Amino acid sequence: MGGAVPSTPRNADGGESRPKETAEYLIGTFIGRKSFPLSSEFWQKLLELPLILHWPSHRVRHACETFAQNNYYTRHLAKLFIHLACCLQECIASSGDPLSAHFKALNATYISSIFLKYIIENAKTDNFEELQLSLDENEAVPSGFPKGQSVESFLMQSVLGFIGNVDVSSVTYLLHCELLNLMIVAMSTQLRSSSGLKEVHPFIETAMIQEPSLAVSVIRRLLLNYIARPSSSFGAASYSVFSDGTSTGVLQRVSSAAVNLMMLPLNLFGSPSSDGTIRPLADSSLHFLLILAYCHGSYRESVEGKSHDNAILDPSLRDNILGNPYSKALQNVKDVDFDRADIEGNAHVGPLVRLPFAILFDTLGMCLSNESSVLLLYSLLHGNADFLEYVLVRTDLDTLLMPILETLYNASTRTSNHIYMLLIILLILSQDSTFNASIHKQILPNVPWYEERRLHQISLGSLTVIVLIRTMKYNLSKMQDVYLHTNCLATLANMAPHVHRLNAYASQRLVSLFHLLSRKYMKLAELQSHKIQIDTGNSMEQDRLLEDVSTELHIYTDFLRLVLEIINAILTYALPRNPEVVYAIMHRQEVFQPFKNHPRFHELLENVFTVLDFFNSRMDAQKLVDEWSVEKVLEVIVTNCRSWRGDGMKMFMQSRFTYEQESHPEEFFIPYVWQLVLSNSGFTFDSNKINLFSVGAPKENGLAVEEDHKLQNGDLSGNES
Repeated sequence: MGGAVPSTPRNADGGESRPKETAEYLIGTFIGRKSFPLSSEFWQKLLELPLILHWPSHRVRHACETFAQNNYYTRHLAKLFIHLACCLQECIASSGDPLSAHFKALNATYISSIFLKYIIENAKTDNFEELQLSLDENEAVPSGFPKGQSVESFLMQSVLGFIGNVDVSSVTYLLHCELLNLMIVAMSTQLRSSSGLKEVHPFIETAMIQEPSLAVSVIRRLLLNYIARPSSSFGAASYSVFSDGTSTGVLQRVSSAAVNLMMLPLNLFGSPSSDGTIRPLADSSLHFLLILAYCHGSYRESVEGKSHDNAILDPSLRDNILGNPYSKALQNVKDVDFDRADIEGNAHVGPLVRLPFAILFDTLGMCLSNESSVLLLYSLLHGNADFLEYVLVRTDLDTLLMPILETLYNASTRTSNHIYMLLIILLILSQDSTFNASIHKQILPNVPWYEERRLHQISLGSLTVIVLIRTMKYNLSKMQDVYLHTNCLATLANMAPHVHRLNAYASQRLVSLFHLLSRKYMKLAELQSHKIQIDTGNSMEQDRLLEDVSTELHIYTDFLRLVLEIINAILTYALPRNPEVVYAIMHRQEVFQPFKNHPRFHELLENVFTVLDFFNSRMDAQKLVDEWSVEKVLEVIVTNCRSWRGDGMKMFMQSRFTYEQESHPEEFFIPYVWQLVLSNSGFTFDSNKINLFSVGAPKENGLAVEEDHKLQNGDLSGNES
C-alpha cells in the first residue's frame, strides 16, 4: 500500500475544490477502511487543512462509529497520536515561528479527543483493546519516535512535556487548553471501571511512570494556570465533543479558534479575576491536576531487562506499586518567597515546584464557591506542611474562612461531599492552637449573607461557632448524618479552650444545641426504658427496632458528652474571657438539671454547676430594688469574672481531635474527582457507561448513599492531651 494521497477532488471548471469539500474528503478518508502509513502525505494534508465543517451531532457520532470499526485495521488513532507527539516536539524545539506546528498540533489534538472519547465510552473490552495503540511490525516510524517505546508512552511524554515546559502565551493558549482536554479524555478510562484502581488504564499508568522532574513541571504549570487564570478574547476554548444542529459544528470551532491564535490578549501574571469565574484554561488545569494527584500510583516491572511499557499493560506484573509523582510534587510545593528548608538546613533532594503562596492563597479564597477549588485547598492543607504553615500564620484568615462559612450557611444548596470537604478543612485548621486564638481576634464589621439576624462587630471565631452549630441543627432536621455531626463537634472541641469573648448569639446557640440534643436523647431513653414497641407481629422486626433505638441512643450520648466537654473547656480554660457564655448558661440553667445525677454526664456537669453556684450566689448577694435586666446581670457577671479563681473546678484533659486520612483514600477520591469533572467542566460522558459511581442519585440521599465512601475518606481520632 502506497503513501500517496488520492487525487484531490476538483470542481467541474477544473479549479481546486472548496475547503469544505476538501475537509469532507480528508475526514472521510481518515475514518475509512484504507490504512495510510505514517509516512504518507495524507497526514500532513489532514493536519494542515482548516477544518471548517459544520457537522451536527448525529453525523459526528456516525463518523465515530465508522472510525471505531475501521481502526482495528487502519490503526489511524495510534498514527494520529504519533503525529501529534511529533508536532508537539516540533513546537517545543522550534526556534522560529511555531504557528504552523501549533496549528497542526491543535488539529491533531482536537480530532484525537473526539474519536478517543468515543472509543473509551463505547469500549467492550476491559483493557481497551479497541484503541489499537500498537503499530504493525513493518510500519516505518518517524525518526523522533524512540525505538521500543509504546505509542501511549510517546504521546504522554510529548503532551506532558509541552504542558510542563512551554509557557502559556497568545500563541500557545488554545493548544494548552485542548491538550488538557485531551488528557482529561484519556484519563476517563477510570469512568468505565468499577473502582478506578485495578483495571487497565494505559494513559494513566504511562503518566504515572514519567520522571519526577516532568511531574514537577506539569504540576507547576497547572497551578500557575489556576492562579493566573488567563482568558481569551474569543470567549471559550473548551468545546463540546458533539454539536447540535443549531450551534457551530465541532470541527468548525477548531478552525475559527485557531485563526485567532495571534489575537489573544494575555497577562499571565496579572491579578486573578475578581468575580471568581472559572476560566477555560484554569478550569481544565485544576481538574487535570486533581485527576493526576488522586490516581492510585504507578506499577513498574521490577524484573531487569523488561520495559516499563510491557509492565503497564500486563496485570500479572503489577506487584511493585510505586508512589504517585504528581501527588508528591503537590505535597512538596514551596513558597517562592520563603523556604523553611533554607532555615532548618533540611534541603529537599530533587526538583521542586516553587510558587507565590500569597497569590495561591488569594486565588483559593476567591474560588471556594467552586467545589473543585475546595478539594485543591483540602489537598494542600492535608498534604503540604509548608502551605498549611503559611495559611496558619496569615493574619487575614477571613479570606479563606468567610467563603467556607458562607457555603456552610447555604448547605442545603450544596452537595454532601462539598460540605464534608469544608468541614474537614476547618477541622485541620482547628488542630492548631494559634489558629484557634487568632480567629477570635479578627473582628468583622458585618456579615451580609447571614439572614437570621444582623451580626455586627462579631469575631471570626464567634461566627465560626454560629455556623457550625447551625450546620448541625440543619443536619438534625434534614439529614441526620452522624459523620457530619462528629466533624462539627470535633472542630468546636478543638476551638473551645481558646475561645475569647464569644458573643451573645454564639453563646446562646451553644446552650441551645445542648438543649436540642438533650431532648432527642430523652425521647430515645424513654423509648428504651419503657420498651415501647411497634406491634408488627414479627419478633425479629421488634428486635431490630429496639437495636436501632439503642444504637441511636448511644450516638446521642456521645454527642451530649462532647457538647458538655466543649462547655467545660470554655469554663475551665477561658471563663474570665467569656462572660456571655456564663450568662447563656445561667439563663438556661434548667436544661442541665435533668442530667445532674445522670451516670454518663454527672462528672461533666459538676463544673457547670460549680460555675452556676458561684455566679448565682453573687447575684443573690446583690441588693437590687428594681427587676434584673440583661445589662445588670451581665454587669455582675463581668465584675465577678475578674475575681474568678476556678475554686472547686475539676480539671479535665483537653480533647483534641485530628483528621486522619484512610490508608486507601483513592477509593473515595477517584470517584469524587470525576464527579467534580463531570459537574464543573464542559466534559461529558454517557451516564449509562459510567461504572465508577452511581449516576442520578437524588441529592437529598447523597449523605446516606455515600456513607461508606465517607468513612473510607477519613476518620476522626479523639486524643486526650
